[in-house]
Amino acid sequence: MSTYFFFAALPYVALVLFLVGTITRYRATGFKVSSLSSQFLEGKSLFWGSQPFHWGLMFLFFGHLIGLLFPSSVIAFNGDPVRLMIIEISAFGFGLMVLFGLVMLIIRRFSKARIKVVTTKMDYVVYAILITQVVSGLWVAYFSRWGSSWFASTLSPYLKSIAMLDPQIDAIAAMPLHIQIHVVSAFVMIGIIPFYTICTLLSISNSICLEKLSTSYLELG
Repeated sequence: MSTYFFFAALPYVALVLFLVGTITRYRATGFKVSSLSSQFLEGKSLFWGSQPFHWGLMFLFFGHLIGLLFPSSVIAFNGDPVRLMIIEISAFGFGLMVLFGLVMLIIRRFSKARIKVVTTKMDYVVYAILITQVVSGLWVAYFSRWGSSWFASTLSPYLKSIAMLDPQIDAIAAMPLHIQIHVVSAFVMIGIIPFYTICTLLSISNSICLEKLSTSYLELG
């Protein structure tokens, strides 16, 4: 029963929450940044946490997306051991990058008095889920090697069956616990994104990055 809930029902619950929550929040606020948002309080320290976190997360996201959309091509590409090793090492490196950025963000939030005072219970929940997601991902990468290949051959069909409204959970149900934790925490994170300020964190991070790049360009000019 629990297996069916986590791997057949939870994905749809998360998707509905994400879509409904995103639309509702956008119509209500347009993702405007609150005056309590921490980027107004500690901009520079935010940069050193958010940039590694978001750049690493972006590369990992697109890596997972490629494995989902083009599983046969990924498996064929990984037929060369050198290429497979490069992908695995790169993915693990980006995972460490995400972990470093996340730890910096957590330290910043809970060590700065001005930021800690606006910290909510939801912040604790989200950071706990993110830590679970990132650490379990690194655990999977280290102890369940060649993840890019078995993701393409095993998890990709499972996720596609979710998209086709015909969830096939036999493969994921037979996987080790750390892989299941990684998958479940991803679904939970998707479901709560619209209800947390992480919605604005992406745009904040990008705006800070663009500001830094434009400043460097002007200085070089």
